[in-house]
Amino acid sequence: MTFFSAYDQGFVRVAACTPVCEIADPVANAAEIMRMAAEGHAQHVGLMLFPELSISAYAIDDLLGQSVLLDSVERALLDIAAFTRTIAPVLIVGAPLHKDGRLYNCGIAIHGGHILGVVPKAYPPNYREFYERRWFASGRTIRNSTITVGDQSVPFGVDLLFEAENRRDFVFHIEICEDFWVPTPPSDFGALAGATILTNLSASNITVGKSDTRKRLCATQSSRALAAYVYSAAGPGESTTDLAWDGQACIYELGDLLAETERFPSGAQMCIADVDVERLKQERLRQGTFGEAALNVGPDREFRRVGFIAARPEGDTDLRRSVARFPFVPADASQLAQDCYETFNIQVQGLQKRLQATGIKRLCIGISGGLDSTHALLVAARAFDQLGWPRSDILGFTMPGFATGDETLANAWALMRSLQITADEIDIKPLALQLLKDLSHPFAGGKPVYDVTFENVQAGLRTDFLFRAANQRNAFVLGTGDLSEIALGWSTYGVGDHMSHYNVNASVSKTLIQHLVRWVIQSGDFDADTNATLDRVLNTIISPELVPADANGEMQSTEDRIGPYALHDFALYYISRYGLKPSKVAFLAYHAWRDIEEGAWPPNFPAEKRHAYGLPEIKHWLETFLFRFFTISQFKRSASPNGPKVTSGGSLSPRGDWRAPSDGNARIWLKELADNVPDV
Repeated sequence: MTFFSAYDQGFVRVAACTPVCEIADPVANAAEIMRMAAEGHAQHVGLMLFPELSISAYAIDDLLGQSVLLDSVERALLDIAAFTRTIAPVLIVGAPLHKDGRLYNCGIAIHGGHILGVVPKAYPPNYREFYERRWFASGRTIRNSTITVGDQSVPFGVDLLFEAENRRDFVFHIEICEDFWVPTPPSDFGALAGATILTNLSASNITVGKSDTRKRLCATQSSRALAAYVYSAAGPGESTTDLAWDGQACIYELGDLLAETERFPSGAQMCIADVDVERLKQERLRQGTFGEAALNVGPDREFRRVGFIAARPEGDTDLRRSVARFPFVPADASQLAQDCYETFNIQVQGLQKRLQATGIKRLCIGISGGLDSTHALLVAARAFDQLGWPRSDILGFTMPGFATGDETLANAWALMRSLQITADEIDIKPLALQLLKDLSHPFAGGKPVYDVTFENVQAGLRTDFLFRAANQRNAFVLGTGDLSEIALGWSTYGVGDHMSHYNVNASVSKTLIQHLVRWVIQSGDFDADTNATLDRVLNTIISPELVPADANGEMQSTEDRIGPYALHDFALYYISRYGLKPSKVAFLAYHAWRDIEEGAWPPNFPAEKRHAYGLPEIKHWLETFLFRFFTISQFKRSASPNGPKVTSGGSLSPRGDWRAPSDGNARIWLKELADNVPDV
């Protein structure tokens, strides 16, 4: 395996093409297709899709009945086939072909000097501006047939899948224009039979609003079928006698737009993207209902597989798709605002229901002045407001220990005061010191020993106090630990910050919480004093504040110790959500994080906090993540308190998305990482 090769990492590069066509001129159209095919070859494309009837042009009406045209189409197809001996991509072109006295609107797959197969259009439309039944027969029932093109007898029918014999999961299906506008598109069955890439050769004249409808159909089909959907519509050169054409081309994967062309082009164009066929396979394996649906397909929907040997591009290839730095945080401003709105309200609704179900109208929460507890307190305040309960029944405690900073303590008090909750401060140092004495810990004798016992004595006392205060005051304890900490096991088990009566942050990643707090500020739902405190909290270093500052006054930093949460959240998303190999996660992280200037950052992300990470750093911290996630942290997750699932990235609750043995290990993941990711 070549680490830097997108193909070796389970991607297939596809192109949706809009050539300039000439009306009823197969020679010119074939030349244009071959010119674009050579361009795709130079860009390491593996599959290129052209529009419906791209050899003859679409809007030529009764010229389709002229034998000179049909003969010219056949010769043009053979010329293209011969040309493909010199290029790597599989080409999918459109042409009218006849068999047994009927003319069919066809999609033709061509590769390596041969026509691989011909798929007829299943549903030629005959309504409004369409009159295809005047010329074309339906191919809907054609199966297990062949057609002769030149001297080649090739598979013909709607039962064809095309499979790369040397490239796992590279399987594509062909349907034509109207076929995916019907209630049960042929691509439904192609996907259920194993096609990961669904293609649509389309003419599709443009009318106002139609482009959005096409995109919705592509997005929906790729999402429902757990597939990529590649779409190419006719563009410049088609007849405008009664219709117009916008040349729309796009590529979707699992409902997400990977690439698209400009509409109404004056010349030829193509959009290119790397489709992650390995991820598509993984998603199908993990979504059991997909396989169940395939069992309902009868024998009349069986497919023949046409094999081909996919050419391997020479040299390493770059990745032609956008990879978000923060999978839990959209870079689009409107989408981020929507995600924050939904996340916040899911948390609020979950807490309201738990409060109502228990019959308890008070809660205890520890306020450290850090992001997690701050956000949980905001959720609690909103939940109490919506229930019509006084915020004074939110009992907030700040519990300074041996390393609590003046800034975070001040922020904790400012936040509790501005939100008008019942606030108290408990100094845990005397009790912690007594416990350390009872344990004969060196710190109790004046030695600066800051080991895990020293840290957990403080974390445990804080949570223990909250539970006892909740007992005393008829309240329950609200947890604040986030998804990222749960993934890494960054909590004190049992009588510590691992435990609570309900945890609203359990499915919210560390990288998302800062944006939730920014969204709360921008919402204007809290007063100016609260917003000012929230802004200060956003600029506070992430720290458990359990170890005193060093000689230089530097506070304990969580990320210095366990690594950047940005990289950990990246790994968490792709490993827990999609089950990808560590080497592929490293490959994606490399493309997402290698350059500060490449790609979009989430709105309002501070410039001074933007970082780039090279492959050695990515590999190092991914190794840390794998060890912590698979080896040492599952026993904590197996005993997690309740909390609502928030994002599609998942939940680590043992009652939700992730279930694993508490005594597992990371050996095979660490070996895969070591074997397949270079150090430079």
